[in-house]
Amino acid sequence: MTNGLLGKKLGMTQIYDESRLTPVTVIEAGPCRVVTVKTKERDGYEAVQLSFGEVKERKLSKAELGHLKKQQAPASRWLREFKKDGEVAVGQSVTVGIFKKGDWVDVIGVSKGKGFQGVVRRHHYAGGPESHGSMFHRAPGSIGSSSFPSRVWKGKTLPGHMGAERVTAQRLKVVESRPEENLLFVRGAVPGAANGLIMVRKSKKG
Repeated sequence: MTNGLLGKKLGMTQIYDESRLTPVTVIEAGPCRVVTVKTKERDGYEAVQLSFGEVKERKLSKAELGHLKKQQAPASRWLREFKKDGEVAVGQSVTVGIFKKGDWVDVIGVSKGKGFQGVVRRHHYAGGPESHGSMFHRAPGSIGSSSFPSRVWKGKTLPGHMGAERVTAQRLKVVESRPEENLLFVRGAVPGAANGLIMVRKSKKG
């Protein structure tokens, strides 16, 4: 099979267990269809390509549609590759049943975009005095050296685009798995906004 699957973040809620209240993220995980199985002989590496989220054919390019039709797979919005784990065949369905309560998972998503932000929000600068008379509040301040090197050092933290980048939340605990409803409940928060694509895989940290 594979070590993970694709899903959609639905939102957050709370679950009561025997001793405490646990904040969880609800993920609509799968079912995913196996579109391609990569092999070392043909592709140079081993992987399993999964599809998720059926859409109308007109929403895909000819190349995307041709690739899916070649494998008799329905038009799907997302295609991602996962590590091959055991035997798997094209056309097979991967469900949330590969995870059970107590498992540890890594969740990958695209963080919420926050647009162009200054250094106080983007890099947690303290800022200057907020009192009257101060002319320095939220500006970045001095950014370069003088005669040497007469330029701004690489890696300097400055204002710029924030968010909308791939983020991996590692070693999150599976609180509940509902294969009949394709739902996975993971403790804590995961990257991204509601209805965003989520990749869930077995944790590398065990």
